Amino acid sequence: MESPVATYLSAVRSFADLVRRIPENRWDGPGLGGWDLRALTGHASRSLTTVVTYLDSPADTEDIESPEQYYVHVAELMSALGPDDVLERGRRAGADLGADPATTVDALSRSVIDRLGAGEDRPIRVIGGAGMRLHSYLPTRTFELAVHGLDIAAAAGVPFTPAADVLEEATLLAARIALALGDGTTVLMALTGRSSLPGGYSVV
Repeated sequence: MESPVATYLSAVRSFADLVRRIPENRWDGPGLGGWDLRALTGHASRSLTTVVTYLDSPADTEDIESPEQYYVHVAELMSALGPDDVLERGRRAGADLGADPATTVDALSRSVIDRLGAGEDRPIRVIGGAGMRLHSYLPTRTFELAVHGLDIAAAAGVPFTPAADVLEEATLLAARIALALGDGTTVLMALTGRSSLPGGYSVV
């Protein structure tokens, strides 16, 4: 498996290429749930902007030790904030893409690639003020770009398959999140054809 940095950069480049292929007449159409396509793409683009922001927020503790524990942490935060907060942040991020979202995403992609540099591992401060190592955080952003890339492609009607390293990392992380949430048996039984997942089940 590639390093977390290399896989994340692969996801960033694939995401930027996908956004360039979105037809102009699709931006105000349906995206995902309460988001139109612009808001969905804006939400996904936060997987670029948060990395840049968090690189400038060093931490002196490691409160979250793995990518899957990050999602447990986020689930706890979201239970207090509620889904409307996530929806609104996505809409704001979509508005921030401006009149030419593809050009904006290209610029964001170049910015995060330049800012990461060699991607030396270091403790950073993430959502909720928790400390986490960069190499544990980046797989969560790769996961978001892969999953939302597929969402965007479906909404825009354009073909998209995450790169092999991105798809491998995201799929394995989904299984580890299920384990961290206590759903390992449920997911294993479904993946091996013994049962079906509960309606609407999601690891995020």
